[in-house]
Amino acid sequence: MSIKSFFALYYAKWHRKKINKWSSKPIEAQRKVFHNLIEKGKVTVFGKDHKFSQIISYEDFAKEVPIRDYEQLRVYVEKVVAGESDILWPGKPIYFAKTSGTTSGAKYIPITKESMPTHITAAKQAILCYIAETGKSKFVDGKMIFLQGSPVLEEKNGINLGRLSGIVAHFVPKYLQKNRLPSWETNCIEDWETKVNRVVEETIHQDMSIISGIPSWVQTYFEKLVEASGKTVGNLFPNLELFIYGGLNYEPYRPKFEKLIGRPLNSIELYPASEGFFAFQDKQGDKGMLLQLDSGIFYEFVKAEEFFEDTHKVYSLEDVELDQNYVIIISTTAGLWRYNIGDTIKFTSLYPFKVIVSGRIKHFISAFGEHVIGSEVENAMEKACAQHDCSINEFTVAPQVNPTEGLPYHEWWIEFDKEPKNITDFAKTIDQSVVAQNTYYKDLREGNMLREVVIRSLPEHSFNSYMKSIGKLGGQNKIPRLSDNRKIAEKLQQYIN
Repeated sequence: MSIKSFFALYYAKWHRKKINKWSSKPIEAQRKVFHNLIEKGKVTVFGKDHKFSQIISYEDFAKEVPIRDYEQLRVYVEKVVAGESDILWPGKPIYFAKTSGTTSGAKYIPITKESMPTHITAAKQAILCYIAETGKSKFVDGKMIFLQGSPVLEEKNGINLGRLSGIVAHFVPKYLQKNRLPSWETNCIEDWETKVNRVVEETIHQDMSIISGIPSWVQTYFEKLVEASGKTVGNLFPNLELFIYGGLNYEPYRPKFEKLIGRPLNSIELYPASEGFFAFQDKQGDKGMLLQLDSGIFYEFVKAEEFFEDTHKVYSLEDVELDQNYVIIISTTAGLWRYNIGDTIKFTSLYPFKVIVSGRIKHFISAFGEHVIGSEVENAMEKACAQHDCSINEFTVAPQVNPTEGLPYHEWWIEFDKEPKNITDFAKTIDQSVVAQNTYYKDLREGNMLREVVIRSLPEHSFNSYMKSIGKLGGQNKIPRLSDNRKIAEKLQQYIN
Protein backbone atom coordinates (compact mmCIF):
# COMPACT_ATOMS: atom_id res chain seq x y z
CA MET A 1 0.00 0.00 0.00
CA SER A 2 1.39 3.41 -1.00
CA ILE A 3 1.54 6.34 1.40
CA LYS A 4 -1.19 8.02 -0.65
CA SER A 5 -3.59 5.06 -0.41
CA PHE A 6 -2.79 4.57 3.30
CA PHE A 7 -3.71 8.14 4.16
CA ALA A 8 -6.77 7.95 1.87
CA LEU A 9 -8.12 5.12 4.03
CA TYR A 10 -7.51 7.06 7.25
CA TYR A 11 -9.01 10.25 5.78
CA ALA A 12 -12.04 8.34 4.50
CA LYS A 13 -12.90 6.94 7.93
CA TRP A 14 -12.59 10.40 9.49
CA HIS A 15 -14.88 11.88 6.82
CA ARG A 16 -17.44 9.10 7.28
CA LYS A 17 -17.73 10.03 10.95
CA LYS A 18 -18.35 13.66 10.00
CA ILE A 19 -21.10 12.63 7.58
CA ASN A 20 -22.69 10.37 10.19
CA LYS A 21 -22.79 13.28 12.62
CA TRP A 22 -25.05 15.51 10.53
CA SER A 23 -27.01 12.69 8.85
CA SER A 24 -28.01 11.37 12.30
CA LYS A 25 -29.51 14.80 13.12
CA PRO A 26 -31.06 15.76 9.78
CA ILE A 27 -33.79 18.13 10.97
CA GLU A 28 -31.33 20.04 13.14
CA ALA A 29 -28.92 20.28 10.19
CA GLN A 30 -31.65 21.71 7.95
CA ARG A 31 -32.74 24.25 10.56
CA LYS A 32 -29.20 25.58 10.76
CA VAL A 33 -29.03 25.86 6.98
CA PHE A 34 -32.42 27.63 6.86
CA HIS A 35 -31.54 30.27 9.44
CA ASN A 36 -28.14 30.92 7.85
CA LEU A 37 -29.77 31.44 4.45
CA ILE A 38 -32.33 33.90 5.81
CA GLU A 39 -29.67 35.85 7.73
CA LYS A 40 -27.43 36.15 4.66
CA GLY A 41 -30.36 36.93 2.37
CA LYS A 42 -31.59 39.93 4.40
CA VAL A 43 -29.16 42.34 2.73
CA THR A 44 -30.14 41.37 -0.83
CA VAL A 45 -32.68 42.99 -3.11
CA PHE A 46 -34.62 39.72 -3.12
CA GLY A 47 -34.54 39.56 0.68
CA LYS A 48 -35.82 43.13 1.01
CA ASP A 49 -38.56 42.50 -1.55
CA HIS A 50 -39.70 39.46 0.45
CA LYS A 51 -39.40 40.88 3.99
CA PHE A 52 -36.56 38.61 5.13
CA SER A 53 -35.95 40.93 8.10
CA GLN A 54 -39.37 39.89 9.43
CA ILE A 55 -38.95 36.15 8.80
CA ILE A 56 -38.53 34.20 12.02
CA SER A 57 -39.94 30.79 11.12
CA TYR A 58 -40.26 28.52 8.11
CA GLU A 59 -43.97 29.37 8.02
CA ASP A 60 -43.07 33.06 7.58
CA PHE A 61 -40.71 32.13 4.74
CA ALA A 62 -43.34 30.02 2.96
CA LYS A 63 -45.85 32.87 3.27
CA GLU A 64 -43.57 35.56 1.88
CA VAL A 65 -41.72 33.64 -0.86
CA PRO A 66 -43.61 31.84 -3.65
CA ILE A 67 -42.22 28.77 -5.38
CA ARG A 68 -40.62 29.78 -8.68
CA ASP A 69 -38.91 28.25 -11.68
CA TYR A 70 -36.20 29.97 -13.73
CA GLU A 71 -38.61 31.98 -15.87
CA GLN A 72 -40.36 33.34 -12.79
CA LEU A 73 -37.01 34.23 -11.17
CA ARG A 74 -35.62 35.69 -14.39
CA VAL A 75 -36.29 39.34 -13.44
CA TYR A 76 -33.75 38.95 -10.61
CA VAL A 77 -31.31 36.76 -12.54
CA GLU A 78 -31.11 39.30 -15.37
CA LYS A 79 -29.96 41.96 -12.89
CA VAL A 80 -27.25 39.59 -11.64
CA VAL A 81 -26.17 38.81 -15.21
CA ALA A 82 -26.05 42.56 -15.92
CA GLY A 83 -23.40 42.87 -13.22
CA GLU A 84 -25.43 44.24 -10.30
CA SER A 85 -24.48 43.26 -6.74
CA ASP A 86 -26.52 41.99 -3.78
CA ILE A 87 -29.48 40.89 -5.89
CA LEU A 88 -30.09 37.25 -4.95
CA TRP A 89 -27.06 36.69 -2.69
CA PRO A 90 -24.58 39.12 -1.10
CA GLY A 91 -22.03 40.38 -3.61
CA LYS A 92 -21.72 38.91 -7.09
CA PRO A 93 -21.49 35.28 -8.25
CA ILE A 94 -18.05 33.94 -9.12
CA TYR A 95 -19.48 31.91 -12.04
CA PHE A 96 -22.59 31.35 -14.08
CA ALA A 97 -23.39 27.77 -15.03
CA LYS A 98 -24.89 28.06 -18.50
CA THR A 99 -27.59 25.54 -19.33
CA SER A 100 -30.05 25.08 -22.18
CA GLY A 101 -33.42 26.65 -21.51
CA THR A 102 -36.56 24.92 -22.79
CA THR A 103 -38.63 28.04 -23.45
CA SER A 104 -36.46 31.10 -23.95
CA GLY A 105 -32.86 30.30 -24.68
CA ALA A 106 -29.94 29.85 -22.31
CA LYS A 107 -30.29 29.89 -18.54
CA TYR A 108 -27.63 31.40 -16.30
CA ILE A 109 -27.45 29.71 -12.92
CA PRO A 110 -25.38 31.70 -10.40
CA ILE A 111 -22.57 29.98 -8.48
CA THR A 112 -21.20 31.89 -5.48
CA LYS A 113 -18.06 31.54 -3.39
CA GLU A 114 -20.26 29.91 -0.73
CA SER A 115 -21.96 27.43 -3.08
CA MET A 116 -18.96 26.43 -5.23
CA PRO A 117 -17.23 24.28 -2.57
CA THR A 118 -20.33 22.12 -2.15
CA HIS A 119 -20.05 20.97 -5.77
CA ILE A 120 -16.51 19.74 -5.09
CA THR A 121 -16.89 18.41 -1.54
CA ALA A 122 -19.85 16.13 -2.20
CA ALA A 123 -18.11 14.28 -5.06
CA LYS A 124 -15.03 13.83 -2.90
CA GLN A 125 -17.15 12.55 -0.01
CA ALA A 126 -18.81 9.96 -2.27
CA ILE A 127 -15.42 8.40 -3.06
CA LEU A 128 -14.33 8.59 0.57
CA CYS A 129 -17.49 6.80 1.70
CA TYR A 130 -16.70 4.01 -0.76
CA ILE A 131 -13.17 3.70 0.66
CA ALA A 132 -14.43 3.75 4.26
CA GLU A 133 -17.02 1.04 3.52
CA THR A 134 -14.90 -1.32 1.41
CA GLY A 135 -11.43 -0.67 2.80
CA LYS A 136 -10.21 -0.37 -0.80
CA SER A 137 -7.95 2.60 -1.45
CA LYS A 138 -5.28 1.28 -3.83
CA PHE A 139 -7.17 2.71 -6.79
CA VAL A 140 -6.24 6.27 -5.76
CA ASP A 141 -2.76 5.52 -7.15
CA GLY A 142 -4.15 4.85 -10.64
CA LYS A 143 -5.33 7.20 -13.37
CA MET A 144 -8.76 8.81 -13.28
CA ILE A 145 -10.82 9.99 -16.22
CA PHE A 146 -13.73 12.41 -16.16
CA LEU A 147 -15.69 12.65 -19.41
CA GLN A 148 -17.09 16.15 -19.19
CA GLY A 149 -17.76 19.38 -21.01
CA SER A 150 -15.03 21.76 -22.12
CA PRO A 151 -13.40 23.79 -19.31
CA VAL A 152 -13.03 26.77 -21.65
CA LEU A 153 -15.04 29.60 -20.08
CA GLU A 154 -16.62 32.72 -21.55
CA GLU A 155 -17.06 36.01 -19.74
CA LYS A 156 -20.18 38.04 -19.17
CA ASN A 157 -19.93 41.37 -17.39
CA GLY A 158 -16.81 40.30 -15.57
CA ILE A 159 -18.12 36.88 -14.50
CA ASN A 160 -16.92 33.62 -16.07
CA LEU A 161 -19.53 31.27 -17.42
CA GLY A 162 -19.61 27.76 -18.87
CA ARG A 163 -21.04 24.29 -18.38
CA LEU A 164 -20.96 23.15 -14.76
CA SER A 165 -18.65 20.23 -15.54
CA GLY A 166 -16.25 22.62 -17.25
CA ILE A 167 -16.27 24.96 -14.26
CA VAL A 168 -15.65 22.08 -11.85
CA ALA A 169 -12.61 21.06 -13.94
CA HIS A 170 -10.87 24.19 -12.66
CA PHE A 171 -11.14 22.92 -9.08
CA VAL A 172 -9.44 19.52 -9.34
CA PRO A 173 -7.12 19.29 -6.29
CA LYS A 174 -3.40 19.45 -7.04
CA TYR A 175 -2.80 16.00 -5.58
CA LEU A 176 -5.15 14.53 -8.22
CA GLN A 177 -3.98 16.50 -11.24
CA LYS A 178 -1.09 14.13 -12.01
CA ASN A 179 -3.53 11.22 -12.00
CA ARG A 180 -6.20 12.93 -14.03
CA LEU A 181 -6.93 12.27 -17.72
CA PRO A 182 -7.56 13.36 -20.40
CA SER A 183 -5.10 16.22 -20.85
CA TRP A 184 -6.29 19.79 -20.51
CA GLU A 185 -5.87 20.30 -24.27
CA THR A 186 -8.06 17.30 -25.06
CA ASN A 187 -10.65 18.35 -22.50
CA CYS A 188 -10.96 21.69 -24.30
CA ILE A 189 -11.98 20.08 -27.61
CA GLU A 190 -15.59 21.05 -28.31
CA ASP A 191 -16.43 18.48 -31.00
CA TRP A 192 -17.48 15.30 -29.17
CA GLU A 193 -16.40 12.78 -31.81
CA THR A 194 -12.94 14.34 -32.11
CA LYS A 195 -12.69 14.58 -28.34
CA VAL A 196 -13.60 10.98 -27.56
CA ASN A 197 -11.16 9.67 -30.18
CA ARG A 198 -8.39 11.74 -28.60
CA VAL A 199 -9.39 10.51 -25.14
CA VAL A 200 -9.03 6.93 -26.39
CA GLU A 201 -5.53 7.70 -27.71
CA GLU A 202 -4.47 9.23 -24.40
CA THR A 203 -5.89 6.54 -22.14
CA ILE A 204 -5.62 3.24 -23.98
CA HIS A 205 -2.18 2.45 -22.54
CA GLN A 206 -2.77 3.95 -19.08
CA ASP A 207 -3.61 2.30 -15.75
CA MET A 208 -7.15 3.62 -15.39
CA SER A 209 -8.77 3.05 -11.98
CA ILE A 210 -11.74 5.45 -11.94
CA ILE A 211 -13.95 6.49 -14.83
CA SER A 212 -16.70 9.09 -14.44
CA GLY A 213 -19.37 10.49 -16.73
CA ILE A 214 -22.91 10.11 -18.04
CA PRO A 215 -23.49 6.38 -18.80
CA SER A 216 -24.47 6.85 -22.45
CA TRP A 217 -21.27 8.76 -23.33
CA VAL A 218 -18.98 6.54 -21.25
CA GLN A 219 -20.46 3.59 -23.15
CA THR A 220 -19.39 5.24 -26.41
CA TYR A 221 -15.87 5.68 -25.00
CA PHE A 222 -15.76 2.01 -23.98
CA GLU A 223 -16.92 0.89 -27.41
CA LYS A 224 -14.15 2.87 -29.08
CA LEU A 225 -11.57 1.42 -26.66
CA VAL A 226 -12.65 -2.12 -27.51
CA GLU A 227 -12.67 -1.35 -31.22
CA ALA A 228 -9.17 0.17 -31.10
CA SER A 229 -7.57 -2.52 -28.92
CA GLY A 230 -9.47 -5.71 -29.68
CA LYS A 231 -9.62 -6.27 -25.91
CA THR A 232 -12.27 -5.83 -23.25
CA VAL A 233 -12.04 -2.69 -21.12
CA GLY A 234 -11.31 -4.91 -18.12
CA ASN A 235 -8.29 -6.43 -19.88
CA LEU A 236 -7.04 -2.99 -20.90
CA PHE A 237 -7.52 -1.62 -17.38
CA PRO A 238 -7.08 -4.52 -14.93
CA ASN A 239 -7.11 -2.10 -11.97
CA LEU A 240 -10.34 -0.38 -12.99
CA GLU A 241 -12.24 -0.16 -9.70
CA LEU A 242 -15.06 2.39 -9.97
CA PHE A 243 -17.55 3.90 -12.37
CA ILE A 244 -18.93 7.19 -11.05
CA TYR A 245 -21.98 8.55 -12.82
CA GLY A 246 -24.94 10.88 -12.68
CA GLY A 247 -27.58 12.34 -14.97
CA LEU A 248 -29.02 9.01 -16.15
CA ASN A 249 -30.08 5.76 -14.52
CA TYR A 250 -27.21 3.30 -14.96
CA GLU A 251 -29.30 0.12 -14.79
CA PRO A 252 -30.50 0.04 -18.43
CA TYR A 253 -26.83 0.32 -19.49
CA ARG A 254 -25.33 -2.09 -16.97
CA PRO A 255 -25.56 -5.28 -19.11
CA LYS A 256 -23.78 -3.55 -22.02
CA PHE A 257 -21.15 -2.11 -19.68
CA GLU A 258 -20.40 -5.51 -18.16
CA LYS A 259 -20.09 -6.98 -21.65
CA LEU A 260 -17.65 -4.23 -22.73
CA ILE A 261 -15.66 -4.45 -19.49
CA GLY A 262 -15.78 -8.23 -19.27
CA ARG A 263 -16.74 -8.24 -15.60
CA PRO A 264 -18.98 -6.42 -13.10
CA LEU A 265 -17.74 -3.04 -11.92
CA ASN A 266 -18.55 -1.22 -8.69
CA SER A 267 -20.32 2.08 -9.19
CA ILE A 268 -21.27 5.23 -7.31
CA GLU A 269 -24.25 7.35 -8.31
CA LEU A 270 -24.13 11.12 -7.87
CA TYR A 271 -26.91 13.70 -8.02
CA PRO A 272 -25.25 16.93 -9.19
CA ALA A 273 -26.91 19.81 -10.99
CA SER A 274 -25.98 23.37 -11.91
CA GLU A 275 -28.16 24.52 -9.02
CA GLY A 276 -26.36 22.38 -6.41
CA PHE A 277 -24.98 18.96 -5.50
CA PHE A 278 -27.92 17.27 -3.82
CA ALA A 279 -27.05 13.67 -3.01
CA PHE A 280 -24.63 10.79 -3.51
CA GLN A 281 -24.64 7.05 -3.02
CA ASP A 282 -22.83 6.43 0.25
CA LYS A 283 -23.18 2.63 0.45
CA GLN A 284 -22.71 -0.16 -2.09
CA GLY A 285 -25.81 -2.29 -2.50
CA ASP A 286 -28.07 0.63 -1.56
CA LYS A 287 -29.49 2.46 -4.56
CA GLY A 288 -30.61 5.37 -2.41
CA MET A 289 -28.42 8.49 -2.40
CA LEU A 290 -27.75 10.35 0.85
CA LEU A 291 -29.42 13.77 0.70
CA GLN A 292 -26.90 16.52 1.46
CA LEU A 293 -28.44 18.39 4.37
CA ASP A 294 -25.51 20.50 5.59
CA SER A 295 -24.34 21.88 2.23
CA GLY A 296 -26.11 25.23 2.22
CA ILE A 297 -29.26 23.83 0.58
CA PHE A 298 -32.68 23.94 2.24
CA TYR A 299 -35.19 21.45 0.82
CA GLU A 300 -38.95 21.41 0.37
CA PHE A 301 -41.13 18.96 -1.53
CA VAL A 302 -44.42 18.91 -3.45
CA LYS A 303 -46.22 15.74 -4.51
CA ALA A 304 -45.78 15.44 -8.26
CA GLU A 305 -49.42 14.61 -8.97
CA GLU A 306 -50.50 17.79 -7.15
CA PHE A 307 -47.82 20.14 -8.48
CA PHE A 308 -49.82 21.67 -11.33
CA GLU A 309 -52.91 22.22 -9.22
CA ASP A 310 -53.72 25.80 -8.22
CA THR A 311 -53.21 24.95 -4.58
CA HIS A 312 -50.82 22.28 -3.45
CA LYS A 313 -49.34 21.34 -0.11
CA VAL A 314 -45.62 21.84 0.43
CA TYR A 315 -43.88 19.26 2.61
CA SER A 316 -40.86 19.76 4.80
CA LEU A 317 -38.30 17.03 5.37
CA GLU A 318 -40.10 16.00 8.55
CA ASP A 319 -43.31 15.19 6.64
CA VAL A 320 -42.13 13.25 3.59
CA GLU A 321 -43.06 9.60 2.96
CA LEU A 322 -41.32 6.69 1.31
CA ASP A 323 -41.94 5.87 -2.38
CA GLN A 324 -43.93 9.06 -3.02
CA ASN A 325 -43.01 11.00 -6.15
CA TYR A 326 -42.02 14.56 -5.13
CA VAL A 327 -40.97 17.68 -7.01
CA ILE A 328 -37.86 18.97 -5.22
CA ILE A 329 -37.75 22.65 -4.22
CA ILE A 330 -34.50 24.28 -3.06
CA SER A 331 -33.18 27.44 -1.43
CA THR A 332 -29.40 27.81 -1.65
CA THR A 333 -26.27 29.82 -0.90
CA ALA A 334 -26.24 30.69 -4.61
CA GLY A 335 -29.38 32.79 -4.07
CA LEU A 336 -31.96 30.43 -5.52
CA TRP A 337 -35.03 30.89 -3.30
CA ARG A 338 -37.79 28.25 -3.23
CA TYR A 339 -36.57 27.25 -6.68
CA ASN A 340 -38.10 24.43 -8.70
CA ILE A 341 -35.23 22.69 -10.50
CA GLY A 342 -37.66 20.48 -12.44
CA ASP A 343 -36.58 17.14 -10.98
CA THR A 344 -38.74 14.57 -9.24
CA ILE A 345 -37.39 12.29 -6.53
CA LYS A 346 -38.54 9.46 -4.28
CA PHE A 347 -37.34 8.74 -0.76
CA THR A 348 -35.97 5.24 -0.30
CA SER A 349 -35.01 5.79 3.35
CA LEU A 350 -35.93 8.13 6.21
CA TYR A 351 -33.37 8.80 8.94
CA PRO A 352 -31.01 8.84 7.13
CA PHE A 353 -32.80 10.56 4.25
CA LYS A 354 -31.95 8.89 0.94
CA VAL A 355 -33.45 9.50 -2.48
CA ILE A 356 -33.51 8.29 -6.05
CA VAL A 357 -34.18 10.54 -9.03
CA SER A 358 -37.48 9.47 -10.57
CA GLY A 359 -37.57 11.86 -13.52
CA ARG A 360 -38.34 15.39 -14.64
CA ILE A 361 -41.64 17.10 -13.90
CA LYS A 362 -41.77 18.17 -17.57
CA HIS A 363 -40.61 14.81 -18.91
CA PHE A 364 -43.59 12.49 -18.69
CA ILE A 365 -46.32 11.04 -20.84
CA SER A 366 -49.84 12.02 -19.95
CA ALA A 367 -51.44 12.32 -23.37
CA PHE A 368 -54.35 10.26 -22.01
CA GLY A 369 -54.11 11.12 -18.30
CA GLU A 370 -51.70 8.28 -17.45
CA HIS A 371 -48.77 10.43 -16.17
CA VAL A 372 -46.09 7.81 -16.79
CA ILE A 373 -42.74 9.01 -15.43
CA GLY A 374 -39.08 8.30 -16.13
CA SER A 375 -38.42 5.81 -13.34
CA GLU A 376 -41.38 3.69 -14.49
CA VAL A 377 -40.13 3.30 -18.06
CA GLU A 378 -36.56 2.68 -16.88
CA ASN A 379 -37.73 -0.01 -14.46
CA ALA A 380 -39.79 -1.61 -17.23
CA MET A 381 -36.81 -1.58 -19.60
CA GLU A 382 -34.49 -3.05 -16.97
CA LYS A 383 -36.93 -5.88 -16.22
CA ALA A 384 -37.59 -6.65 -19.90
CA CYS A 385 -33.88 -6.75 -20.79
CA ALA A 386 -33.15 -9.11 -17.89
CA GLN A 387 -36.06 -11.38 -18.73
CA HIS A 388 -35.36 -11.55 -22.47
CA ASP A 389 -31.54 -11.63 -22.37
CA CYS A 390 -31.01 -8.46 -24.37
CA SER A 391 -29.29 -5.11 -23.92
CA ILE A 392 -29.72 -1.58 -25.22
CA ASN A 393 -27.63 1.41 -26.19
CA GLU A 394 -30.37 4.02 -25.72
CA PHE A 395 -34.14 4.50 -25.76
CA THR A 396 -36.93 7.06 -25.47
CA VAL A 397 -40.73 6.85 -25.32
CA ALA A 398 -43.43 8.99 -26.97
CA PRO A 399 -47.23 8.81 -27.27
CA GLN A 400 -48.94 7.96 -30.54
CA VAL A 401 -52.27 9.76 -30.21
CA ASN A 402 -53.49 9.42 -33.81
CA PRO A 403 -52.44 6.06 -35.23
CA THR A 404 -53.45 5.19 -38.78
CA GLU A 405 -55.35 2.22 -37.38
CA GLY A 406 -56.36 0.80 -34.02
CA LEU A 407 -56.12 2.31 -30.56
CA PRO A 408 -53.52 4.88 -29.48
CA TYR A 409 -50.37 3.58 -27.78
CA HIS A 410 -47.00 4.38 -26.27
CA GLU A 411 -44.20 4.08 -28.80
CA TRP A 412 -40.80 2.89 -27.53
CA TRP A 413 -37.86 3.88 -29.74
CA ILE A 414 -35.00 1.55 -28.85
CA GLU A 415 -31.46 1.17 -30.14
CA PHE A 416 -30.60 -2.40 -29.14
CA ASP A 417 -27.09 -3.65 -28.57
CA LYS A 418 -28.45 -7.18 -28.41
CA GLU A 419 -32.00 -7.69 -29.63
CA PRO A 420 -34.51 -9.95 -27.86
CA LYS A 421 -35.35 -13.19 -29.62
CA ASN A 422 -39.04 -12.34 -29.65
CA ILE A 423 -39.86 -8.64 -29.92
CA THR A 424 -43.58 -9.29 -29.31
CA ASP A 425 -42.90 -10.98 -25.98
CA PHE A 426 -40.45 -8.20 -25.11
CA ALA A 427 -43.14 -5.56 -25.75
CA LYS A 428 -45.61 -7.51 -23.63
CA THR A 429 -43.17 -7.61 -20.69
CA ILE A 430 -42.63 -3.86 -20.90
CA ASP A 431 -46.35 -3.19 -21.09
CA GLN A 432 -47.12 -5.44 -18.11
CA SER A 433 -44.38 -3.76 -16.08
CA VAL A 434 -45.79 -0.27 -16.70
CA VAL A 435 -49.28 -1.56 -15.84
CA ALA A 436 -47.93 -2.93 -12.56
CA GLN A 437 -46.31 0.41 -11.65
CA ASN A 438 -48.90 2.94 -12.82
CA THR A 439 -52.56 2.61 -11.89
CA TYR A 440 -53.66 5.27 -14.41
CA TYR A 441 -51.98 3.41 -17.26
CA LYS A 442 -53.50 0.18 -15.97
CA ASP A 443 -57.00 1.68 -16.06
CA LEU A 444 -56.49 2.92 -19.62
CA ARG A 445 -55.23 -0.47 -20.78
CA GLU A 446 -58.00 -2.41 -19.05
CA GLY A 447 -60.57 0.15 -20.23
CA ASN A 448 -59.50 -0.44 -23.83
CA MET A 449 -58.39 3.18 -24.23
CA LEU A 450 -54.78 2.25 -25.05
CA ARG A 451 -53.27 -0.79 -26.69
CA GLU A 452 -50.03 -2.54 -25.83
CA VAL A 453 -46.78 -0.64 -26.35
CA VAL A 454 -45.22 -0.64 -29.81
CA ILE A 455 -41.47 -1.13 -30.23
CA ARG A 456 -39.54 0.76 -32.92
CA SER A 457 -36.10 -0.79 -33.33
CA LEU A 458 -33.44 1.67 -34.45
CA PRO A 459 -30.10 0.86 -36.15
CA GLU A 460 -26.79 1.40 -34.39
CA HIS A 461 -25.71 5.01 -33.77
CA SER A 462 -29.20 6.42 -34.41
CA PHE A 463 -29.36 8.34 -31.14
CA ASN A 464 -25.84 9.72 -31.61
CA SER A 465 -26.86 10.88 -35.08
CA TYR A 466 -29.95 12.54 -33.67
CA MET A 467 -28.01 14.30 -30.89
CA LYS A 468 -25.43 15.47 -33.42
CA SER A 469 -28.19 16.84 -35.65
CA ILE A 470 -29.44 19.09 -32.82
CA GLY A 471 -25.93 20.10 -31.71
CA LYS A 472 -25.96 18.17 -28.42
CA LEU A 473 -23.59 15.27 -29.02
CA GLY A 474 -21.52 14.33 -25.97
CA GLY A 475 -20.65 16.22 -22.81
CA GLN A 476 -23.44 16.39 -20.24
CA ASN A 477 -26.25 16.19 -22.81
CA LYS A 478 -28.70 13.32 -22.58
CA ILE A 479 -31.79 11.97 -24.31
CA PRO A 480 -35.07 12.52 -22.43
CA ARG A 481 -36.42 9.15 -21.38
CA LEU A 482 -39.90 10.15 -22.40
CA SER A 483 -41.83 13.07 -23.86
CA ASP A 484 -45.45 14.16 -23.91
CA ASN A 485 -45.14 14.99 -27.62
CA ARG A 486 -43.67 13.47 -30.78
CA LYS A 487 -40.88 15.96 -31.58
CA ILE A 488 -38.09 13.46 -30.90
CA ALA A 489 -40.02 10.52 -32.35
CA GLU A 490 -40.55 12.32 -35.64
CA LYS A 491 -36.82 13.05 -35.90
CA LEU A 492 -35.94 9.42 -35.13
CA GLN A 493 -38.24 8.16 -37.88
CA GLN A 494 -35.60 9.02 -40.50
CA TYR A 495 -33.14 6.49 -39.04
CA ILE A 496 -35.40 3.47 -39.48
CA ASN A 497 -34.22 1.40 -42.46
